[in-house]
Amino acid sequence: MCGIVGVASSAPVNQLIYDALLLLQHRGQDAAGIVTQLDRKFHMHKAKGMVRDVFRTRNMRSLPGNCGLGQVRYPTAGNAYSEEEAQPFYVNAPFGLVLVHNGNLTNAQTLKAELFSTDHRHINTESDSEVLLNVLAHELENATRGLPLTPADVFKAVQGVHRRVKGSYAVIALIAGHGLLAFRDPFGIRPLCIGKGKDGTYMVASESVALEGTLHQLERNVAPGEAIFIDLATQLHSQQCADAPQLNPCIFEFVYLARPDSIMDGISVYQARLNLGETLAKRVISTVPPSDIDVVIPIPESSRPSAAQLAQLLGLPYREGFVKNRYVGRTFIMPGQSVRKKSVRQKLNAIASEFKGRNVLLVDDSIVRGTTSREIVQMAREAGARKVYMASAAPPVRFPNVYGIDMPTTDELVAHNRTLEEIRQIIDCDALIYQDVDAMKSAVANAAVPGAIALKGFDASCFDGVYITGDVTPQDIARLNQNRPVQEDESEADSDSDRSRLALPNASE
Repeated sequence: MCGIVGVASSAPVNQLIYDALLLLQHRGQDAAGIVTQLDRKFHMHKAKGMVRDVFRTRNMRSLPGNCGLGQVRYPTAGNAYSEEEAQPFYVNAPFGLVLVHNGNLTNAQTLKAELFSTDHRHINTESDSEVLLNVLAHELENATRGLPLTPADVFKAVQGVHRRVKGSYAVIALIAGHGLLAFRDPFGIRPLCIGKGKDGTYMVASESVALEGTLHQLERNVAPGEAIFIDLATQLHSQQCADAPQLNPCIFEFVYLARPDSIMDGISVYQARLNLGETLAKRVISTVPPSDIDVVIPIPESSRPSAAQLAQLLGLPYREGFVKNRYVGRTFIMPGQSVRKKSVRQKLNAIASEFKGRNVLLVDDSIVRGTTSREIVQMAREAGARKVYMASAAPPVRFPNVYGIDMPTTDELVAHNRTLEEIRQIIDCDALIYQDVDAMKSAVANAAVPGAIALKGFDASCFDGVYITGDVTPQDIARLNQNRPVQEDESEADSDSDRSRLALPNASE
């Protein structure tokens, strides 16, 4: 899962891209990169780390041009610690192409073999984004056959990409000397939207917050299967390039990943989380009488809207019982579970007065491995809570995600092949309440703003095991698990408790 942005303007874009990446930082903190174009020449800087650390004044000065793109990376395949796999990726033919990608290809290995044996293209990393770039390059070459590039050629190439590539992909690319291209997979699994500034600048980004925070007006979402091409005169061309597109966005974006102030595919993320709290309240009533609960406490950060709505509907006090330390750095040596627990306590601290002598209902956005949940329950008990109930705004996570979220393997998921009572015992809470899958889907769908595109449904594969692209087999899942991000050196691995919460310590803050 990553955050991507592209800008086409009549003025320098380096600062604008930097500002947009800061607004998308919650989507990835492992690496950042920007590329700009001036006189058909690409200027690129990328490195491991947060946006504020990767780009210094000297780096920004070396990024001239009125057109560019950027990415913040959270790796879901390949080597998480290789700077070579930081994006953008570049290939010199045809024309010169540079690309950023959010998502995960489910047939990357097959494509890699085709690129070598048939297309005669070399892939130098383990990143599926480099595979996608070379497929696009090959299709562009076939579409033009040495002739000048036209928007029709660009759309023909994207049609070829859709025919060959499987999985999830939101893509922004620069074609040297021609313009900016953005397109989305036929199911619209990963988000992408477009906006425009008062000066005519176009911006394409993963979330609307990047547009609004840089004073661009959100115009619409890029439709599933659609391609948008903005030429160097900032003229926009668009075309549907998929045979049977249907909107099935990843529901985990709304549950956890996206910022609450974003609107994605016509759905308010904040309202979706309020709705999830409302439906969760009904589940709580059927499990624990509200009279047995003294206080509702969220587990920071993205569970707060759901917890507040739940507390209001049940007529219970809402309190902030945990304080999150935003300045804890990487824990370098995490060899075992005892050290991982220590890291939870470094990042969260309980306010004892909110727990002492009370029956508390803790609300989390989701429960993945369960290790963090168990430790937080223990913290609440140590702070003096009489009873600790745990509620999840999402259903049990029972299946791996193959579309660009770094979920643990099946064996590591606390809910996989376990009953509710078995999960409760592992977490060690007095009662465990999960959201219902159908209620979750309805809650998110009902958060649509007026005029939103009709949803076909959601990709909720990590909850219901239904992989929307229809091409994922158990063998594919096993192979994708083998290709999860590797760590060069265990002593330098950030395998602390946030790994159990998708390794996004600042998600949706």
